[in-house]
Amino acid sequence: VQLQASGGGLVQTGGSLKLSCVASGNIFNINTMTWYHQTPGKQREFVASIRSGGLTNYADSVKGRFTISRDNAQKTMWLQMNSLKAEDTGVYYCHADGFSIERTITEFTAWGQGTLVTVSS
Repeated sequence: VQLQASGGGLVQTGGSLKLSCVASGNIFNINTMTWYHQTPGKQREFVASIRSGGLTNYADSVKGRFTISRDNAQKTMWLQMNSLKAEDTGVYYCHADGFSIERTITEFTAWGQGTLVTVSS
């Protein structure tokens, strides 16, 4: 299973960006999809997650500004980021867990390669 994240870029403070994460491979189903944020010298931090049924969870720092969504049929997750702040700058990674299928059904956990978001004042 592979995850491809995209949508990062340079945006001014107060602006918006929408990140995408597409899963591919022999996927039977995806349970939880999650976005993480990382800045140099720091560990990846949880941003938001969404379960297959649509239940969402957000870090306090992004509540009211970011919206996570997904399309199970397209195996795609998005992160709409509004009212961006300088501290939102960093690399955003997507993560997914679920079950893949080849000859048997097997659990998987996968990371995307990251997409860089830079918020300038």
